[in-house]
Amino acid sequence: MKKNGILNSEISKVLADLGHTDQLMIGDCGLPIPDNVKKIDLALEIGEPKFIHVLAVLLKEMQVEKCLLAEEIREKNPDQLKAINKFTGEIEMDWLSHEELKAQSENVKAIIRTGEATPYSNIILQSGVIF
Repeated sequence: MKKNGILNSEISKVLADLGHTDQLMIGDCGLPIPDNVKKIDLALEIGEPKFIHVLAVLLKEMQVEKCLLAEEIREKNPDQLKAINKFTGEIEMDWLSHEELKAQSENVKAIIRTGEATPYSNIILQSGVIF
């Protein structure tokens, strides 16, 4: 049995399989999941688990070179953006419209669905390299 880090076997497998520039998405409970993309559903109830908690745990184990966010979060959910910035630090941010972010979700390796129920709580993490 694994004794630390991410215990969810599906998330651990996706992280281990990522290569440079591959993308992984964390979404709120309302994000539509494209049919061709693996969904890892963590949602237990409205609000649980929280988007920011899932992001914080993933950032401990994933080498991220860039994050993609919807421009709308700036105005519609500034508290969530502040929390995201706390954990992402100096990681490069790319801004897309929410519609463009949803379109880009078709190209990610997996989408982790949280129980988050606040607007625009979605992020795409682009894998970096550790060397």
